[in-house]
This record gives sequence, C-alpha cells and structure tokens, in this order.
Amino acid sequence: MSSYDRAITVFSPDGQLLQVQYAQEAARRGSAAVGIRGADSIVIAVEKKSVAQLQDARSEKKIVALDNHVMMAFAGWRADARVLVSRSQIECQSYRLTVEDPVTIEYITKYIAEMKQQYTQSNGRRPFGISCLVGGYDYDGQPHLFQTEPSGIYFEWKASAIGRCDKSVREFLEQTYTPELVSTEKKAVKLAIRALLEVIQSGQKNLEVAVMKNGKPMTLLDEDEVAAISAEIVEEKKKAEADKKL
Repeated sequence: MSSYDRAITVFSPDGQLLQVQYAQEAARRGSAAVGIRGADSIVIAVEKKSVAQLQDARSEKKIVALDNHVMMAFAGWRADARVLVSRSQIECQSYRLTVEDPVTIEYITKYIAEMKQQYTQSNGRRPFGISCLVGGYDYDGQPHLFQTEPSGIYFEWKASAIGRCDKSVREFLEQTYTPELVSTEKKAVKLAIRALLEVIQSGQKNLEVAVMKNGKPMTLLDEDEVAAISAEIVEEKKKAEADKKL
C-alpha cells in the first residue's frame, strides 16, 4: 500500500488518494475552530496556541478577514493558510473591481475549494493541509457558513467544527444546537465557546472569538469578555453536575 502514496495522481487499489488523506489528517491535528451561523450574526471561535514570551501576539492570527463582509478561520498548516488567505483576498478585490459588487460567500468558498482541488491532480505538488471555515453575509443580508476540506469539497453548515477533536465538537453541536440557542449574538457566542471548552486543554486564555453582523466588518471580542463568558459556562457546568448528584 505504501507505494501508492508516493504520487498525488495515483489512486490506491481501493480508490483512495492517500496524499489527500494525509493532508486531511494534518488539518485534523491543527488547533480547533468552531463556526456558528446565528439568527443575526456569524460567530467563529478558535483555540490559539501559546506564543513565545518575546513573540508579538498580534502575529498569531487564526481568524482573518477576506473582505469587509467575509471572514475565515483555518486549522492545519499555517504556511498553506497564508497562501490561501492572500489569494482569496486578491480574488475578493478583483471580483469587486470587475463586477462592481462584493463577492458572495459561496463564490469565494468555491474559489478556495477549486484551488485546493487543483493541487490534488497535478504532479510535483501536494495538497493544501488545511480545513477552512468561511462565514459572512451576502449583499441580500443572508448569513452563510461554509467549510472546505483539503480534497476540494465544500459544504454549508448551521454550525461546524474543524481541527483537533472536530468529530467530538460536531457531535456536541448536533446534540446541543437549537434555533433558540443562536437567536441572539450573545447566545451564539456562548454556544461557540461552550463547544470549544469541551475539547481544549489550554484554558480560556487562549480563546479568540470573532463576530460578524450584517453590514458591519468582523470584530474580535475582548479577552476580558471571552473570559467572563467562559467563567459563566464553567459555573453553569459545575452547577449542573452538582444537581445531578443530588
């Protein structure tokens, strides 16, 4: 079987592209990220890695704005993400210049997915080792949240997760998500943080949360605000466990 993973264009006998599977595994080993499509907002929360003592924390970005109405989070190889982000930002500006309208969320997601897919069928290349969450608002005010994979596929979600323990987080969201829990911005932010706290080990200090509302650019929540919501969630969890014992 190992001989089939030496070239990206060679299928294994069971119909798999092993290099693509390896890229998907690289994305799963990245830090966790959660996206929530709320009633009046798009929320993306990510787990940030601890930075070195002398490193500028502002250079550690896991959530980036592709345009005024589009933001993206990623999990996997940061160098690959840097290339995708740069090309996607240029495409957003090129589209606006050519069509005189902002890109739709599905258009830029499809652009990212097609770029990834091209790198799965060319010799001398390797797939992009990242998964992406792309969220934002179309010109008609409709919110959208998409996810792309290293293979080049993409899907739209109400809520999803990428990176480390993505299956566990997605199962938590499937069991917990209701329209009522995302009816306001505050509730959607709280659900995203709850989902991350189910799996992260580094604590609430390494959480970053971005919110986007219709007609407004992406905003990052203050660390104190994120810490306050995290503490509230922890207290609620302790109280629920105490009630179960009773």
